[in-house]
Amino acid sequence: MLFYRASLPLSRSTLNYLTGLVRRERTKLKSKGRALNAGQQALMTLAYLKKGDTFAQLAAGFGVGTTTAWRYVNEVVAWLSARSPKLGTTLARAKKDGLGHLILDGTLIATDRLRADRLFYSGKHHKHGVNLQVIAGPYGQIVWVSGAVPGSIHDLKAARNWGIIRALAACGLPVLADKGYVGAGPAIIVPYKGRNKPASQKQANRAHAKLRGPGERGNAQLKSWKILTKLRCCPYRAGHLAKAISVLQNREAALAP
Repeated sequence: MLFYRASLPLSRSTLNYLTGLVRRERTKLKSKGRALNAGQQALMTLAYLKKGDTFAQLAAGFGVGTTTAWRYVNEVVAWLSARSPKLGTTLARAKKDGLGHLILDGTLIATDRLRADRLFYSGKHHKHGVNLQVIAGPYGQIVWVSGAVPGSIHDLKAARNWGIIRALAACGLPVLADKGYVGAGPAIIVPYKGRNKPASQKQANRAHAKLRGPGERGNAQLKSWKILTKLRCCPYRAGHLAKAISVLQNREAALAP
């Protein structure tokens, strides 16, 4: 087996933050005699999330067993996911920060499900996966990420299942969404549908698309972490992974010039 050094396109500040989190959680657990120190466990988790390395690759690189690598990474993902803010708290903060509007969009995280797993097959995307609901700010910054539901579930139904429509209506901020959310109620602004629309509706749709476009950046930021390009684990873990990544991604974004 050959070994080589590699780099991660992440800041030292993010590694320091995650190392501190691991150290504090280990102290709470009164955990001793670990195979890796807090910094190594944090780095292993970042390699898993950002590069999508397998547990076998991580185990070889860090000199531990595959089971240990699996346990260490899942441990840190759970700690990060728990630090993802609740929907109500997030929306209250968005309003306090003076965000002009929010963007609601669904994204499909591909999985390695078998053809027989119809529940996870998305007719819209023609592939197996899980549906995540993402709320982004006016510039595409990630505001909140939902848990995972099977890919066959429509965006509007998924948003209702998570209580997103009700929460967005209560927060009072304008919310833009695509045609998949038609019927969500007056709080969600969607484009006009149909052919041969009058000029006023076409103009409104162009303005809507211009404002909603940056919301795609939130989904792209999530999928820049390779682990979310195609899941090889239980599909329902996608929500925990996405929440963990959103915590780290927002820290990276805050450090950007």
